Amino acid sequence: MSRPTGRHCAAALLPAQWLSWLSWLPWLWLSLALLVACAAARPALAAGATEAQQVERGRYLARIANCAACHTREGGKPFAGGLPIRTAVGTLHSTNITPDAATGIGAYTLAEFDRALRQGVARDGKRLYPAMPYPSYARMRADDVAALYAYLRAEVAPVTQRNPAPQLRFPYGMRSLLSVWNLLFLDDGPVRTEPARGDAWNRGAYLVQAVAHCGACHTPRGRLFAEKGLDERSRHFLSGASVEGWSATNLTGDQLTGLGAWSRADIAEFLRTGRNGHATSFGPMSTVISTATQYMSAGDLDAVAAYLKSLPGARGEDKPFRPDPATAQQLHQGRFDLPGARQYAVFCMPCHGADGKGFARVFPPLAGNPTVADPDPASLVNLLLDGAVTARVGTAATDYHMPGYGWTLDDQELASVLTFIRRGWGNRAGPVTEADVAARRRALAAQR
Repeated sequence: MSRPTGRHCAAALLPAQWLSWLSWLPWLWLSLALLVACAAARPALAAGATEAQQVERGRYLARIANCAACHTREGGKPFAGGLPIRTAVGTLHSTNITPDAATGIGAYTLAEFDRALRQGVARDGKRLYPAMPYPSYARMRADDVAALYAYLRAEVAPVTQRNPAPQLRFPYGMRSLLSVWNLLFLDDGPVRTEPARGDAWNRGAYLVQAVAHCGACHTPRGRLFAEKGLDERSRHFLSGASVEGWSATNLTGDQLTGLGAWSRADIAEFLRTGRNGHATSFGPMSTVISTATQYMSAGDLDAVAAYLKSLPGARGEDKPFRPDPATAQQLHQGRFDLPGARQYAVFCMPCHGADGKGFARVFPPLAGNPTVADPDPASLVNLLLDGAVTARVGTAATDYHMPGYGWTLDDQELASVLTFIRRGWGNRAGPVTEADVAARRRALAAQR
């Protein structure tokens, strides 16, 4: 009788019933591997939260982070991407973040989604351009990232859609350079807390700096397109910037061009409704309010307002606006001595009044309006050329449209009426030139 060797030797020493169990080991290992993979794909729940609660929290975060607005092209499927984003160095398109396995995030694990959101690196290792505000999302908490991931995978319909390749000037199209950019500019530390400031201030700081990524539009950028400041310690943070031909206003405490004259309640009202006693929304901000901030809870709106009201003025404007009645007197008397006065009386005065005070919460005041006083007149030029619409919100019966006058007024006439507005009623902003209007008219025509 020959002596068994190798595995036969081991088998000869085991009872027969053990051999039947051993035959199932490969299947047991496979089942265990699948369980581990499923556990890795499933986001960890916050303490005491159910899966339904986590998804609902993710839905709220997706709204206030305004994910749909950037990741949905006009007429397209929600979150399927394809929205053109025009930058100073070319055009790129937002990505598909539906749970489609081939073209979206359906194959992403939570860790891979987290890396894309907070570090700007896709599942395949491709670097994302910082037009996607991952420098802000880098400061989001891990449990909020997990909730957002859970919502996108559970509630968003998958869409198969590949989007156009970016068209960027050399060398900005070289994704490999973004690894160096991240080393220089990506701060993935948590949002700084200050216990002495209270819960509302700290919650507002987290929302403004991370989730709502306000700095992505309202903070100026340097030559390499990084934000010049990431929080209140920088004098540049939220001090105003240019975005796709619009002037994103100063959100610091400056009295004339910032929020210095607004109360905490004024800020919350504007974010909820798109209007208050000082201003009415227009342009890209109307979209932000319609799709994002109107859905913020009352507590979060107050927290954002508390944080913004704590920011010192970036431009040193410590004296409040002082109205001057001379402009209203001249208009009431039918005197059109100043260039632009006649055009103002015909096209603007029926809504905004001879006194420039408008009609609160419908037609905004022009006297003392931060957008009117902004050193950059880009938004005003856009408004006069193409018109605008207020935010579409659940708190108002309808939105309001301001007509554009680019079709009936030439560049010099538009420049004159804008200069009249920026210097009337006590406003002290600089003039608008014919060249300013002509350049913006050409840019808008190229986008159509």
